Amino acid sequence: MISVRRAAPGDAAALIALAEEVGREDGRWILATDSWRSPGEERKYLRVVRRHPDAAVFVAVTDGRVVARLSLARDPHPASRHIADLGLMVGLDYRRQGIGTRLLHEAVAWARASGILKLELHVFPWNEPALELYESFGFEREGYRKGQYARDGGYVDAILMAYHVS
Repeated sequence: MISVRRAAPGDAAALIALAEEVGREDGRWILATDSWRSPGEERKYLRVVRRHPDAAVFVAVTDGRVVARLSLARDPHPASRHIADLGLMVGLDYRRQGIGTRLLHEAVAWARASGILKLELHVFPWNEPALELYESFGFEREGYRKGQYARDGGYVDAILMAYHVS
């Protein structure tokens, strides 16, 4: 059984392990290709986020193991405070089981409670499974950003996607 909850500082090591696991995959799904934050930095980040009204981190847990992470942060600029950025990662063995969709529903609930009108995210163009997930949920492609991220000694493109919260 999968449960979804706010991340706690005690989840730091598990979240780092998840990010490093996903980062090592052949698909190159996330920005981090070598290491994540240190456990101390991750614990500090999670403590701050738990108290911050404009950000949240949720985890999906099964059998006591963190298998997915969803991060949200409101844009701080006054003209775009109605928008939040979203990041999602699901462990390889737990994909295509509805966990990503469940976390996206959690993101929408958080957005509504926070007065967010639009959720945005970036997806690498080669990440077909993520594009499929987001589009099936209702995200739309809003743009294509060439050379958006520095990665592995070069620059990679990203697709900008958005979900309008109703």
